[in-house]
Amino acid sequence: MRRKLVAANWKMNLTRAGSVDLVAALRKQLDAEAPRCDVVVCPPTVYLEAVAAVASGSCIGVGAQNVFGEPKGAFTGEVSVEMLSDIGSSYVIIGHSERRHTIGHHEDDAMLNAKVRAVLSDGRLVPIHCVGETLGERKESRTERVLTYQIRAGLIDVQLQSSQGIVIAYEPVWAIGTGQTATPEQAQAAHMHIRKELRALYGRIGDEIRILYGGSVTPENAATLFAQPDVDGGLIGGASLKADSFLAIVRAT
Repeated sequence: MRRKLVAANWKMNLTRAGSVDLVAALRKQLDAEAPRCDVVVCPPTVYLEAVAAVASGSCIGVGAQNVFGEPKGAFTGEVSVEMLSDIGSSYVIIGHSERRHTIGHHEDDAMLNAKVRAVLSDGRLVPIHCVGETLGERKESRTERVLTYQIRAGLIDVQLQSSQGIVIAYEPVWAIGTGQTATPEQAQAAHMHIRKELRALYGRIGDEIRILYGGSVTPENAATLFAQPDVDGGLIGGASLKADSFLAIVRAT
């Protein structure tokens, strides 16, 4: 059975003190409760080392929000897999919709594929690879076509020896930060399609890869979303910025 995972994406929020205080509050509760899921927090890169120090030895994993697809070189402003691992990261988000679609980023599938391959070839981090359709694509009944393309393009030349090597996050772009959430049925349908694609690529390993849902997850809707057979947890944005709401979502697993 796939163990659920709840990952917090803090995006460009909090200060150093706020980040440390939040992970300390989470650690105090989660260490006492021993949650029946994996928990990861992804702070801004500049606070990653401080957060990792507080989380060290606890049940909380630490992840980064982005990585570059080359190991080193003249790439001003970028961070490598080795750098992230060196300061305490064990996961990294790749292809979040805000990287795919936001002005100034527009990361395409070739770039994201390079990042996934860089992470997996190094072996020190687990990529959380994000896919998802826009509102226009959903209205045009293109959701499955978009998901197939993003999965297959993002995983070109990616060989997996274990289902633990990668996590997929389904993020309908129209549901991120909008207050709109996919219904449990919509989420399950998308996750089931992603599962089919992973199974076609990796056989039995595809059955065991965790697929998270991301898109306005709250303490109120988390339990019904996570109850779907192919929803293996969540990638949580705004609701992860406060200990009480994030802990409620963790408990919903």
